Amino acid sequence: MNATRAAREPEYTPTRTDRLLAAVGGLVAAYVSLAVADLVASRVRPEAAPVPAVGGAVVDRTPAALKDWAIRTFGESDKAVLQLGILVLLGLLAAAIGVLALRHRALGAAAVGAFGLLGALAAVTRPDSDSALDAVPSLVGAVVGVVLLYVLTGRLLTPRPGTARADRRGFLIVAASAGLAATGAAALGRAVGSPVETNASASRAALRLPRPASPAPPMPAGAQLRVPGISPFLTPNRDFYRVDTALVVPKVDADRWRLRLHGSGVREERTFTLRELTARRVVERDITLACVSNEVGGPYVGNARWLGIHLADLLREAGVRPPSEGGTADQLVARSVDGMTIGTPVEEVMDGRDALLAFGMNGEPLPFTHGFPVRMIVPGLFGYVSACKWIESIELTTFDAYDAYWVPRGWAAEAPVKTQSRIDTPRPLGRPAAGTVMIAGVAWAQHRGITRVEVRVDDGPWRDARLAAEDSRDTWRQWAYPWEAAPGRHTLTVRATDGTGATQPEQRTDTMPDGAQGWHSVVVTVE
Repeated sequence: MNATRAAREPEYTPTRTDRLLAAVGGLVAAYVSLAVADLVASRVRPEAAPVPAVGGAVVDRTPAALKDWAIRTFGESDKAVLQLGILVLLGLLAAAIGVLALRHRALGAAAVGAFGLLGALAAVTRPDSDSALDAVPSLVGAVVGVVLLYVLTGRLLTPRPGTARADRRGFLIVAASAGLAATGAAALGRAVGSPVETNASASRAALRLPRPASPAPPMPAGAQLRVPGISPFLTPNRDFYRVDTALVVPKVDADRWRLRLHGSGVREERTFTLRELTARRVVERDITLACVSNEVGGPYVGNARWLGIHLADLLREAGVRPPSEGGTADQLVARSVDGMTIGTPVEEVMDGRDALLAFGMNGEPLPFTHGFPVRMIVPGLFGYVSACKWIESIELTTFDAYDAYWVPRGWAAEAPVKTQSRIDTPRPLGRPAAGTVMIAGVAWAQHRGITRVEVRVDDGPWRDARLAAEDSRDTWRQWAYPWEAAPGRHTLTVRATDGTGATQPEQRTDTMPDGAQGWHSVVVTVE
């Protein structure tokens, strides 16, 4: 009977439309697979989801020059661009796998499984992974993707009874149902939230910052110039720059967080809770941070009021001495919960400057994007050698014995901040009206201070700008210069002199290996 039925039904041959639907099937299978994996990851650990895991592995293996280009080109959107690129590539591959499965069903399913294994491998080999459970989201998502692709392909390979046409209606019903179910599950997962993230948010909301034993002095009168367009003296948390490698911002439960102190010169390994740190002598300081990826005139610099404890006090209590006092360790390696390592000279941390373990920023607990519950702040050093966010351990070692994350990637092991100045207003290619135009901006040379800022119009003489009141040598300083602007096209240039008497050099250099330098200039047209 089966032979008779087969003889009556025409032989099925996939058409161009069927191949197009097969590509759509591959995309749907990939979408559902990722949605399921993300849902599972919300129960396990958000960072274990396939896209962040694979993206993190890509970041770690990307040449430093390419990373620097991405930061310059895309700014703080570089992570979103990377993840979008991964999704686009995955979509193209998924469509190709769908077409492949139309001819070789088992091979297509195997390709989906291979991507699941890749995601699982990336998750469990990340520096912040501490459990084989990190492989589960990718593996579960892959299983769902394999089954769905197999079912969808089957609809296209099975002709409708009495015809030579694929069961396209059945294909569309299955694809639409799976897509809607995955979307609903993803929405539900986001609404419910990850237990890890929920607990972290609750612990931050419950944190009451202690009153500082040594509060920051009131901002001096005149530290904030009344010039429209100039950067505010204190950068609001929402506007403070963010440059790091974390594709998923770590959400750390402050109640479970611990800081480990160990290594050369430490008498006995210590572990601290956040409650123990906040119970110590707390200080409040205004400190400007700058990123080594900041180009001349760039935005990756900000000034905030930080609340925390002196790191040097913690080290001395543990028996640590700087090299100048006979200590054996010259490098402090701070490790983040996401595996990032940052190496800082012990001498600078313990030379009397306000090197902090900070837990407050501008009057509130650190935002998650800026390192909650605790981060390091060392004025005078670029962030990549001093400002470890989401810190969980401090190891005392030497520069000869260990290279922190950025050093093998071409950046210098030690990087003091360079003297810089920036024109905030008028903006590049601005068109101010003729008459008095205020040229204004900020200058910084953390831990040396700014003593002079000069402005030049075109190739004219250098003129002294008016400096705002200085808060401390660890903060930037605003400046302004009234310019009698004549109609035409003009080039405005600024340079600064720091507290040592050194004026920033004219020649521009790249950000690698230890920070850019050179004069900032803008071109405007006066109307």
